[in-house]
Amino acid sequence: MDERSGRNAAADDPERTGSTPPRTATIPRFRPVVGRFLDYRPAAEPEARGALVKLSQNESPYGPLPSVEKALAAGLRGINRYPDNHAVPLVEALAGRLRVPDESVVVGAGAVGVIQMLLQAVAEPGAEIMYAWRSFEAYPLLVSLAGMANVQVPLREERHDLAAMADAVTERTRLVFVCNPNNPTGTVVSQAELTAFLDRVPSTCLVVLDEAYQEYVRDPEAADGLALWRDHPNLVAVRTFSKAYGLAGLRVGYLVGHPAVAEAVRKHTVPYSVNGVAQAAALASLAAEDELLERVETTVKERARVAGALLEQGWDVPGSEGNFVWLRLGERTADFADACASEGVCLRPFAGTGVRVSIGCPEENDAFIAVAADYVRRGADVPVVDP
Repeated sequence: MDERSGRNAAADDPERTGSTPPRTATIPRFRPVVGRFLDYRPAAEPEARGALVKLSQNESPYGPLPSVEKALAAGLRGINRYPDNHAVPLVEALAGRLRVPDESVVVGAGAVGVIQMLLQAVAEPGAEIMYAWRSFEAYPLLVSLAGMANVQVPLREERHDLAAMADAVTERTRLVFVCNPNNPTGTVVSQAELTAFLDRVPSTCLVVLDEAYQEYVRDPEAADGLALWRDHPNLVAVRTFSKAYGLAGLRVGYLVGHPAVAEAVRKHTVPYSVNGVAQAAALASLAAEDELLERVETTVKERARVAGALLEQGWDVPGSEGNFVWLRLGERTADFADACASEGVCLRPFAGTGVRVSIGCPEENDAFIAVAADYVRRGADVPVVDP
């Protein structure tokens, strides 16, 4: 102790306080893939860029219903206990609602958690995982971290080219992702297209229909995994409570598939990965589903309004079945994203490709529509359709 100042000398020692890095650069050895890839990085938070309107992560703009809030509060009283490891009450509720066997349902920490379990279940040296590109940006990261090779098949006119994907399947292909609706383009494959694809894919290859945005789909021809998995045991459907149910912060997802497939995936569950509060909220959300789906219908109507306004302005907007719209801007992507951010609107840019804009509440959507209109009025050089 410094008797004159009353300060502890150790408190001023940077090596003891951790204010400087250790002198040695020797660290444990990790897998080479860890050094080659960045971690998953979502769009910049609005606060980080001074934005006021967050349309970047495809979240529900609405908070939990009162009944769900009540379930959350009740769930907090039990957080000193471990949750049900396999979320049995939630599995039973989902199975009853979806009219599938309990054994066909597996719950995980969000759709991403379920996808990670699927990849772990098929991972082996030399294996390949296929998906369209551009699609869900977590696919390449999760595949690489699982030690497998990524096979990306380009989209065709913003849609999955399932014929090309079927042609690309080899004996090394262990799993194929079909994101439907596709994130970020919002396009869907039809039931007939997916059935034809499944007929061409070997039964030993797992096909994962990623239906994170299924509740927003209004196209009657769109593929539905729940209608196909019984006839195609190598097909599983993955869904989530993060989007339509508004539980993104709680991380609850699930898959439906053949019981034998579900059992193999269930063995890769990280113990207690879906916490008890999340399970309680998901159960309450299922009980309040009619009320929640009214909110979904509002989002669907807003999606049509936003797309219509953009088309009137001259933008090229693919038909979207998700809770977002897609604008392919190429090299103008960053410029448009910056223009939006400067006006307080945060969206999701994909460098050199385009921007994805989530559908928010009407006021948030109005703010984006106004920024897009101003961008066109200023004569910015962007890809637009002929009037």
